[in-house]
Amino acid sequence: MRDTGTDDARVRVRPNRRGSRPRTKVRPEHSDATWALVLGVDRGRYQLLSDGGVRLVAVKARELGRGERSAVVVGDRVGVVGDVSGRRDTLARIVKVADRTSVLRRSADDTASGEAGPERVIVANADQLLIVTAVADPEPRPRLVDRCLVAAYDAGMDPVLCVTKADLADPAPFLQRYAALEVPAMVTSVVEGAVAGIETVRERLADRTSVLVGHSGVGKSTLVNALVPDADRATGEVNAVTGRGRHTSSSAVALALPGGGWAIDTPGVRSFGLQHVGPEDLLQAFDDLAAVALDCPRGCTHAEDAPDCALDDWVADGRAGAAGEERLASFRRLLEARSLDQ
Repeated sequence: MRDTGTDDARVRVRPNRRGSRPRTKVRPEHSDATWALVLGVDRGRYQLLSDGGVRLVAVKARELGRGERSAVVVGDRVGVVGDVSGRRDTLARIVKVADRTSVLRRSADDTASGEAGPERVIVANADQLLIVTAVADPEPRPRLVDRCLVAAYDAGMDPVLCVTKADLADPAPFLQRYAALEVPAMVTSVVEGAVAGIETVRERLADRTSVLVGHSGVGKSTLVNALVPDADRATGEVNAVTGRGRHTSSSAVALALPGGGWAIDTPGVRSFGLQHVGPEDLLQAFDDLAAVALDCPRGCTHAEDAPDCALDDWVADGRAGAAGEERLASFRRLLEARSLDQ
């Protein structure tokens, strides 16, 4: 007992144990960890599928840290320890995350000051982005589609357009907007309760990990239910007043495709902040333009008003041709879409 300056026997002082258990920065390697795929995330609980085919529920270990930089998302490959039996009411612990091959991310918001909000990782390790949009009811939102394209190029993913509700209007005028970008496109419609064109979509997604994105009401959940019959994703209707769809999915979820591969369904998006993507990041997706841009002055933004941009000279002297001029116009439209409201 330390001398506290009083003789009162009722006063007890806890012994000073500081230093009795020195802290260490050495962390266990968890070499015996079981590897699994993250299928879904719900309020701090992670739904996993182990390499052995066992469904697990896990929490993230404290040693992984907190915040966006240490976030575990759908598509991640993780190492887990603890109870990996998959029995009901058991929890495993995620102790490590494998290096990611791709990261689909967006800024939380584009602020009025022009500064990007915090970046948020949406999905990891996907190789294809299926951008779903309706040709009518609700009307297409080209700027949002443009932003999704930018996100795909930034992530190194292959973008694919999927136009739904083709029974309501002709999709050709909308698809012409993306012809110069050479983005593959598919068209679907619902006829007598069946999704026409679903076989083409199924072939495109086979043996790949694909993320489906689109704003609410475009028929994304209907598409997922046709691809994965037992998915049972909720579908909704378009609000007659606002012309926008109601959210039917609240979180991303990875679904195994019957023919092989994974479809990752995401909640309907109404914004897609991309201020973390710079002009040079986007330019890397356009090999022909990137080669010409090597002659641009240092710090060139490649925008229409950029002084001495080599891309303008490329068009002006006829080297680009009609196709190159259209691709440059499309590239600059995507470049502008990074900072525009949808």
